Amino acid sequence: MIKRHRKHRIMHGAVEHNGVLYVGGHAADDISLGMKEQTRQICGKLDKLLAELDSDKSRILSARIYLSDMTRKEEMNEAWLEWIDGDDLPSRATIGGVDLGDPRRLIEVVIIAAKA
Repeated sequence: MIKRHRKHRIMHGAVEHNGVLYVGGHAADDISLGMKEQTRQICGKLDKLLAELDSDKSRILSARIYLSDMTRKEEMNEAWLEWIDGDDLPSRATIGGVDLGDPRRLIEVVIIAAKA
């Protein structure tokens, strides 16, 4: 069975199938912040969403991280590693040079996670 969560005009924020959550892209609400702070804000949003959907960051299977500027990847990595336990690191791809719609928007994160 497929369950859809958090309906938006053009998509659902998450789609659930067979105990797996496919979570759409998350960006920071405050795009005046730097890369590290935007990453922290996104991680907080993911914590909240995963808790609502009976999961948590330790159950993230895969992450795709889109950066507007790959030279700032290490700033993102610092915030990422502050947030997620080193034993629970998911598979991950980081894609750089992406136009995220506003030059102040530095990062967007898409994840796949298992339900608890």
